[in-house]
Amino acid sequence: MPLKRIQDPYQDTLELLLNDVSEIRNQVVNNARLRLENYSNYYRSGVFTKSATNLAHYLALRQFDLRHLQIRLTQVGLSSLGHAESSVLSTLDAVLDMLKRATDKNYCAEGKNPSESGFNRGQQLLEQHTIELFGPYFENSKAHIMVTLATETAWDYSLICALLEKGMTGARINCAHDDPPIWQAMIRNLRRAEAETGRSCRILMDLAGHKIRTGPIQMGPAIHHIKVLNDAYGHTLTPARLILCSQQSNNTDPDDPDQSPFRIALPADFFNKLNSGCVLLFKDARNKSRSLCVEKQISDDEWLASCRQNSYLLSGCQVELFTDNPADESSPDSVCNIGEFNGQEQIIRLFKDDRLLLTDCTTEGAPAQYDKTGALIKPAQIGCTLSSAIKRLKIGQPVWIDDGKLGAEVEAITEQGLLLKVLRVRSNGVSIQSDKGINFPETDLELPALSAKDLDDLDFACSHADLIGFSFVESLADMEYLISELAKRGATDLPIIAKIETNRAVKSLPEIILGTIGRHSLGIMIARGDLAVELGSARLAEIQEELLWLCEAAHVPVIWATQVLESIAKKGTKSRPEFTDAAMAVRAECVMLNKGPYIVDALEALRNVMTRMHEHQRKKYPRLRALHW
Repeated sequence: MPLKRIQDPYQDTLELLLNDVSEIRNQVVNNARLRLENYSNYYRSGVFTKSATNLAHYLALRQFDLRHLQIRLTQVGLSSLGHAESSVLSTLDAVLDMLKRATDKNYCAEGKNPSESGFNRGQQLLEQHTIELFGPYFENSKAHIMVTLATETAWDYSLICALLEKGMTGARINCAHDDPPIWQAMIRNLRRAEAETGRSCRILMDLAGHKIRTGPIQMGPAIHHIKVLNDAYGHTLTPARLILCSQQSNNTDPDDPDQSPFRIALPADFFNKLNSGCVLLFKDARNKSRSLCVEKQISDDEWLASCRQNSYLLSGCQVELFTDNPADESSPDSVCNIGEFNGQEQIIRLFKDDRLLLTDCTTEGAPAQYDKTGALIKPAQIGCTLSSAIKRLKIGQPVWIDDGKLGAEVEAITEQGLLLKVLRVRSNGVSIQSDKGINFPETDLELPALSAKDLDDLDFACSHADLIGFSFVESLADMEYLISELAKRGATDLPIIAKIETNRAVKSLPEIILGTIGRHSLGIMIARGDLAVELGSARLAEIQEELLWLCEAAHVPVIWATQVLESIAKKGTKSRPEFTDAAMAVRAECVMLNKGPYIVDALEALRNVMTRMHEHQRKKYPRLRALHW
């Protein structure tokens, strides 16, 4: 009798896996080819780069639910495909190679080991693109740190030096704030510090985008509160900064909220007597004696001054100029009244279930009005700088204000505007201020890619920046518009950092990347603040992972942004959850810190966390460093 073949269950399992993985590979290749055909015009001679091809492979692979297959692969000791981002086909081929060796004793692999020829190349491309975009790493670090420059870096050279010495390799200038003379001073200090410290730092100029913000609010008394940062004992840590301007200068506008620090207008003849070290004495609204110390001239029409005590400056108050020590019993060298300015905004405080009328920007915001019995006469109201947006909203659509601090939905549409019902707010309420962001996550506003201000700022950025930040990009058409504007300015080599901060941008990211990387240097910023408002915090936790994977597949460097170690930077206090968040951020190629009084401390803490975490993790890959208990 002939011998029966003994069935080997393990061998059958391997053969089934071989068939399944082979079928997936074939579909990945075919589907990726079909996707790429739509983008051939965006690549020189129609030849796709390795990065574009790998991204198309990754998108095709992730169309499958691979969870059950991953379990089966892991059970036989093979790669679960969970780390395939940077080299999809090489990872699949490495698995197929092992399965063929295990199922066919006559199998002989041809050519290079697939894991060596492809997998390492994907990592190398990402590393290469990161260095091209952000420059060399700081010492032994494996990630870059970008810092948003505060206004005082325009004159505080020591702060710039400290940031460079502590590990800043990227500096962000937010074009939504300050102006070209201040930006120029920031850049001048940074370039000087680079030369003197031997450190390298790239400059990102971040275009503001369309400012969909709350409008002006009715003013109270014409008083400006000069705030000084004190320690627990009342000692001055950081004096308040102000700018003294000539009333003849064209750029003096003490009521402009975008101008920081606060500007005080002085008569021209008085202004011309100022010099470094002189002192201006005045009585504040409480009749307390206060002084402004003139520090240095920052332009022909501007002097920087400081105040070391909290003060309440009255509009049009009298100031006395002393060129010597005012403690001496000497007469002032000159006396004048400062320029008039408006008062502080009225407080609009809202609680859950309150109503808020959203109007166009021509109507000033105001708190709610009540009669003597406490009955509501008129709801609180606030303007929107983009009046056209109000006409596009529908009943039931959500509205978020001030980075999601207040969540509401449209309850009614009136002749005056949109009546909103407050749904989400802190238990103790929230105060709405002017110039705070407004989000309409479910409304297509159909705005042009760049505002008129963006185009003006782009002229400056093309001459001074190393990177250009593109706010609120939502489509490949938006990218094409910016690329064409850069070409008009002879800046075709200026890399673009596309800021992903809306739900539409998330959905369009594959298209944005595939249509851009063949012709322009690209980085991605995950702007988690606006994304959290658009998507919700729970969905953001999921999406930020997917964005990291997608960009790794395209070998595109990522900036992890918004509220990293915010408590340290703003208040000097440490928060355990923020350190956990910072530890997660090391999977990005660059981490961004926002400005704050304690930014140097935040930078040092972040670098410490990143150095430690890089010993344990690289992207999604755990690194089994020896543990010492």
